[in-house]
Parts: sequence; structure tokens; C-alpha cells
Amino acid sequence: MTVPLSPLHAASALGWRGSVIPDVGVLGHRVSAVARLVDEVDRWRRANGWPPEPDPSWFRSWFTPGPRDRSPLPAVELVGLLVAESDTERALTACGTLISLAPCAVMLPDTTLGEPGSPLQVTELDYYGVGVVAETGSGARVIVPPEDRSGEFGPSLYGRWLAEVLYDRIVRGTHLSKVPNADRTRST
Repeated sequence: MTVPLSPLHAASALGWRGSVIPDVGVLGHRVSAVARLVDEVDRWRRANGWPPEPDPSWFRSWFTPGPRDRSPLPAVELVGLLVAESDTERALTACGTLISLAPCAVMLPDTTLGEPGSPLQVTELDYYGVGVVAETGSGARVIVPPEDRSGEFGPSLYGRWLAEVLYDRIVRGTHLSKVPNADRTRST
């Protein structure tokens, strides 16, 4: 029986530092997000009455004229998104939309990489900038590092709202933990 790859191990293997937030709904997919708290902004927001606002209706009010026509700075930086899949086609579908927000990597069981045709599919993931992290008996190894293509798409209202959701989850303590310092490993 294969044990699923831990998002914490995958994030560590990728060298992503921050809090791992599991089970986040993003653009129709359930993912694990890795986000870093921006301490200075967090302190300022707390001191000035700007708590996390994950409610999308409140968020929309930031962009309509009225008494609350200003938005606070984001208190988190989205480092990356992790998608758990056993099929590279579904992984490509998921990460194909998510790369507009942050680097995206798929967590695959190591057994998936030995299936017929899998090298071509891994090549396709690499072509689109999607990272691949495989589980090993003792952790994770990076097969293909993800690319940060979010700059090609620019900032979005959705991405800004997602930052508020992640900020809320970090403040409430509903994240796995921070990624421990570990050397980045890569296999080809």
C-alpha cells in the first residue's frame, strides 16, 4: 500500500518556505497552499483594525465606491500550490489554471512515474511549467521544478481574495505547520 505524499514533505523538497494550508478550494480544485505571513503587514493590519476578511461579499465591497473604498495590503505571500493527483492528465488540468496564481506542483506517487507513457506526460507538465514531486519511501523528491508564471497573467481580484482566505487560515491556526528548513533536492 502506497502512503500519499505529505504536502509538508513536498513543499520542503521544493524549497518552499511558509505555512502549508491543506484543503483549500481554488478554482474548482482542492489543493494545499504554501503561504508566507508578511509580519510587518500583519502587525500593521492588526493595529489598524484590518483583520483577515475571507468573506467574498465583503471583498467585493473593496472595489465599489463608498465608505470602504480602500483595501488593505495583503498580509500573506502565496508561495505555491500543491495538487495531489495520481493521473498526470488531471494534474495538468488542475495546474493549468492554477499557474495564473502561483507556481504549481503536482504530488504524484512514485509508482505513477514508472507507467507506460509517463515520461512524455512528465515532459508535458514540464513544458507548461507545472512541477512534479514524487513520493519516496522517506519523503519527497523533485522530478521537475515548477516555474513561476503568475507574472505572465498579472494580479487578479481572485488572487487577492485567496490571499485573504489564506491569511485567515494562518491567523486561526488551521494550517499543517511551517515548512522546516531543509535542503532542496532534485532528481532527473
